[in-house]
Amino acid sequence: MPISVYELARTIDHALLTPTATTQDITKACLMGVDKRIASVCVRPSDVVLAASLLAGSETRTGTVLGFPHGTTSTAGKAAEARQAIEDGAAELDMVLNIGRLLSGDLVYVEKDVATISQLAHQHGLLLKVIFETCFLSREQKIAACEISSRAGADFVKTSTGFASGGATLADICLMRDHTPPGMGIKASGGIRDLDTMLAMMACGATRIGTSSTEILLAEAQIRSDSGSLERLTYEEASNRSTGLNNVSY
Repeated sequence: MPISVYELARTIDHALLTPTATTQDITKACLMGVDKRIASVCVRPSDVVLAASLLAGSETRTGTVLGFPHGTTSTAGKAAEARQAIEDGAAELDMVLNIGRLLSGDLVYVEKDVATISQLAHQHGLLLKVIFETCFLSREQKIAACEISSRAGADFVKTSTGFASGGATLADICLMRDHTPPGMGIKASGGIRDLDTMLAMMACGATRIGTSSTEILLAEAQIRSDSGSLERLTYEEASNRSTGLNNVSY
């Protein structure tokens, strides 16, 4: 089935979260985001004011991160980060759940952590995405994280920060899709650098793509669109590609 370059662009959260990113880098990324009409540009908390000013009035929203990248910030600390992000003009929040507490089996703490930020975000009309860091979790822990995030009212579940030992896999996207409600978003993030991988993630259920390779992905999409060969992948086509589905235990 055909897909347009614009439709692909509307799934992309362009990430600029490295510690070395300059204000010039942030400005360039935001101007690119506006030009390409992507879903959002996700920046470090200290860059939200700049990003929000550059993205104002466009289709591209300002995103930022909470408890990044390890999730070990206290709930009160994450809430303070969220309040500052809201004041600074963020429209979307990507929070890292408390990975250590999840690995410890303290699911009550993890759910309260997510629910607190979810309530705060929604009071101000923001979207909340919960980052699992799937490379650290067992299958059962990934399922538990999906169920917790759903009960706590998050809008999206997200695979990875991009700063750990592994990123998004097709297996994890399939698992997350199977264990979240139909209306909940799935964000694949970490290691998505080519169009085929992006399309495969979408075929398995991803509704947002976190990447720093936005221009590469959309340039490749434009070439295919111009030649009439830009198509969605089916699940079967995606599962036959060597982009991670068969390399990770489901």
